[in-house]
Amino acid sequence: MTLNLNHIKFAPKQQDFFITLSQRVNSYFKTNNIEKTGNAEMVIKTIFMFALYFSPYFLLISGLFTSAWALILLCIVMGFGKAGIGLSVMHDANHGAYSTKQWVNTLLGFSLNVIGGHAFNWRIQHNVLHHTYTNVHDIDEDISPRGVLRMAPSSKWIPMHKYQHLYAWFFYGLMTFVWIVIKDYYRLTKYYKEGLVKKQKSSVGMEWIILLVTKISYLAYTFVIPIMIGFTFWQVLVGFLIMHYVAGFILAVIFQPAHVIEGTEYPIPDDQGNLENNWAIHQLHTTTNFGHKEKLFSWYVGGLNYQVEHHLFPNICHVHYREIAKIVEQTTKEFGLPYKSKDTFFEAVAAHAKQLKMLGEKPKEMSGEMAIA
Repeated sequence: MTLNLNHIKFAPKQQDFFITLSQRVNSYFKTNNIEKTGNAEMVIKTIFMFALYFSPYFLLISGLFTSAWALILLCIVMGFGKAGIGLSVMHDANHGAYSTKQWVNTLLGFSLNVIGGHAFNWRIQHNVLHHTYTNVHDIDEDISPRGVLRMAPSSKWIPMHKYQHLYAWFFYGLMTFVWIVIKDYYRLTKYYKEGLVKKQKSSVGMEWIILLVTKISYLAYTFVIPIMIGFTFWQVLVGFLIMHYVAGFILAVIFQPAHVIEGTEYPIPDDQGNLENNWAIHQLHTTTNFGHKEKLFSWYVGGLNYQVEHHLFPNICHVHYREIAKIVEQTTKEFGLPYKSKDTFFEAVAAHAKQLKMLGEKPKEMSGEMAIA
């Protein structure tokens, strides 16, 4: 069954949980006289992440390094910087959580375009589809990949899926590369046909211009300039793939364990499009935290190990998640609601692998047809 997001409705019941939680979180910011958006820590982090990406780039084109291993290392560092910008800068900006000034959010949101993506597409895919309809198959694109990976029990099963817990890790590294060369074009076309471009009050013509200028500019500084200064096409291609593979793998292993993990839920709307819970409680059932004690890790990944807090309050900058997590956890306990969390990042990754293995198993057959696992 193909779902139409216009027909999906959350249950109106149990609104008291999120009303109470919002009041408590708002009281925290008011009592401490702090903004919900970024602060000096965000500015420092932004400078660091851009330096982590562009410093090795300028060293690469400077000609100071000729050793193959040194060049590879610089490409790897660029990959960490690319992922860092995505996790810690553009993510908050495109949620409107980086600054109280919208122009700052817009400007830093375009940092995704600087590293080859398309911010407009990302906001629809992530803010609208993923954050609203988390783990709802055929709407949340994060769990609806086609072909080699099966991320939801409602997805079509093919025999090779039984090995996905082994080979998925390889494909994770291709994530940003596929975005840049295929998905951005496909998504803009798809979103236009579905009316999502119009709903975002944008012009598809303008977005195509921005997308194409973005791609040309990105290829100019990642491919054309290095070739002009003496690198061969194949050297540049290898370095490009290394950088993207590192960035893609990092992003995938941070985002996937938050929702495709042992113990998560995949809510299915009824025939009228009704979901069982309201939006906030839906997020609690489909989202998992991890690694709260790993401060350096949490700093690098933009607080996205606090996925529960992020999904409930996407307009709050991640620098505040550690503190509001205490409020969220306590409130969920009072209301008898789940607060899913793994102690460490590696525990979350292991639980993600188990979920991949479970989803890779052949569904039971009932009445001669494949049953949904």
